[in-house]
Amino acid sequence: MITRYDIKEISDIWSDKNKFETWLKVEVAASEAWHYEGTVPKDDIDKIKSNAKVDSDKVIEYINITHHDVTAFIKNVNESLGDEQRWIHYGLTSQDVWDTSTNLQIIEAINFLETQIRTLKDVIYQTAIKHKMTPCIGRTHGIHAEPTTFGLKLLVWVESLNRQLERISLAKKQISVGQFSGPVGTHATVPPSVEQKACELLGLDVAKVTTQVIQRDRHAFVLEVLANIGSSLESFATELRHLQRTEVREIQEPFATGQTGSSSMPHKRNPELCERITGLARVLRGYSNTALENVALWHERDISHSGAERIIFPDSTGLLAYMLQIFTGVMKDLIVFPEQMKKNIDHTKGLIFSSKVMLILVEKGLSREEAYNIVQRYSAQVIDQDKNFRSLLDSDDEIANLVSKKELDNIFDINQYLIHVEETFNRVK
Repeated sequence: MITRYDIKEISDIWSDKNKFETWLKVEVAASEAWHYEGTVPKDDIDKIKSNAKVDSDKVIEYINITHHDVTAFIKNVNESLGDEQRWIHYGLTSQDVWDTSTNLQIIEAINFLETQIRTLKDVIYQTAIKHKMTPCIGRTHGIHAEPTTFGLKLLVWVESLNRQLERISLAKKQISVGQFSGPVGTHATVPPSVEQKACELLGLDVAKVTTQVIQRDRHAFVLEVLANIGSSLESFATELRHLQRTEVREIQEPFATGQTGSSSMPHKRNPELCERITGLARVLRGYSNTALENVALWHERDISHSGAERIIFPDSTGLLAYMLQIFTGVMKDLIVFPEQMKKNIDHTKGLIFSSKVMLILVEKGLSREEAYNIVQRYSAQVIDQDKNFRSLLDSDDEIANLVSKKELDNIFDINQYLIHVEETFNRVK
């Protein structure tokens, strides 16, 4: 991960130090499981648990000699032990350690991401509550449609994040497995009972059947979920980018004192944080595609996935953590302009009430096609001739004979569009 997008909690998880320390936990768990099996003497497992250490710098030094991560790691760990070192990596193959440890690191990262998602959800929800009844124009195809509220827009995001929390919880469940099945997964050198106990000690379920690797559909699913969350953030950020356009200006993302938007135009306040989120979401989707490509390996294993995973696991979790942090900051300090929202509602001179006008004409006995044609004809005059929709309706004798002034006043009351907002809010927590 480049420094610009680094989130320390995530980079610490994927650091060499944490990786090798996690490998050591896995190795110790395997040795302890062998003790429960009756193979490793109590004195030896006590010494391993007390004395086994790993020095990440030393491991890297040895990797430059062995060109093999795990043998370099074992060499360094054995330096901290006496004769009991013979039980380190006993019966295991490299991938037992690598895959089980990697899954533990992914779980660590997911736990941090879950906390971030919940924090963002709470921030958005509080803003949604604040603007529950703040009217704004709803747009379809980028065109004014009917009134909604800014709070209701944000509530959609809250529920989206609820779904994402469900998905990432499922992803964590699917990745919370370990394997200690030996070369090609037959348990020829590690019985299932040792695998079961070692996974239990690590707080993992057992991958019920494996080759020499844990199948990569699990990892692909995790990265698909991360990309999906990133796409939700992109959706939120895209909405804020549109609402910040000069012609709209219903909100503004935070703009700090001393901040500049352009080297040549001092007036610029660009939605650069939201634009950044949009761009990084594309990278996440790319990493997700790489994870899908890693699912198909040759026979019981190859290492075509390995180099890619050294990049996509740290970077995907890191980028999403960065995006969540940035967008949480945007939402905490978001500037909302309710008066501008009101001006934008009035921009189309009453056209936003056209649907309700059509419906009351149907209620009064016109066919739907007749009602639609009448309303569309007057709507065209408003758009093309800059007229006022209500004034045109008031001047139509046929409409006046069908619909009373009080009924039209009720239709043109924006509050009539908000009567079920509270009910919708009660559905979402």
